Amino acid sequence: MTLFNLILVALIQGVTEFLPVSSSGHLILLPGLTGMQDQGQFIDVAVHVGTLGAVVLYFWPDVRMGLAGLPRALTGRLDTPGARLAMGLIVATIPTVIAGAVLHFTGLSDALRSVAVIGWTMLIFGLVLYWCDQRGARTRTASDWTLRDALVMGLWQAVSLIPGTSRSGITISGARNLGYSREESARLAMLMSIPTIIASGVLLGAEVAVNADAQAARDGAIAAALAFGSALLALSLMMRLLRSVSFTPYVIYRVILGLVLLAIAYG
Repeated sequence: MTLFNLILVALIQGVTEFLPVSSSGHLILLPGLTGMQDQGQFIDVAVHVGTLGAVVLYFWPDVRMGLAGLPRALTGRLDTPGARLAMGLIVATIPTVIAGAVLHFTGLSDALRSVAVIGWTMLIFGLVLYWCDQRGARTRTASDWTLRDALVMGLWQAVSLIPGTSRSGITISGARNLGYSREESARLAMLMSIPTIIASGVLLGAEVAVNADAQAARDGAIAAALAFGSALLALSLMMRLLRSVSFTPYVIYRVILGLVLLAIAYG
């Protein structure tokens, strides 16, 4: 890939990974609508590693607490906040791992990579986000997160495997529907992304790493670094804006993009 392509892919992934607008949808649309070279799975894995680093750094206090509680969670002792957080993230990840494996090994994941599918999911799940966000002020916090809530949000997250849905958008919708505040919904959605990105990275990385060469490794390192920087900036900006702004601007963007894509797909 050219340096320009790498920069473009990394910036798109970094900016859209944690905003509720679907990074996977944008990455699929990039070669589909511009005729540019598809970045391939190796670069996909690299930019996801970059965004993983960004969310871990931004939420490091929560990540550290979850890691400290992981041994207790694995032995069934949910008597500390860290243990409960760790077990919640495990429970929330299971539906996505199962659904992702089914889509990957049946080939259905490739069948869903179309402009029409992304158009519909952009539109429909943008409206779902708006409906969940506007139902009223809610004040539940991450400390109120139960295993039942984690499972429910995990089921919402599994839907994000359909391109254009947005993993962060659908999990935020699920959290808002359960009564969590905007900031806390985003916080839980971002924390849920960590094991999900790791799981998808392991699945895809194991397949592509054996074919990687020095050039691919260099491209991957550049893409990961750029994705890390842009993701950290986008994440910081979104979390600040949520103190005073709803998710409506993202909804408007999704609806407009969805309608444009449907016009392209059926026109």
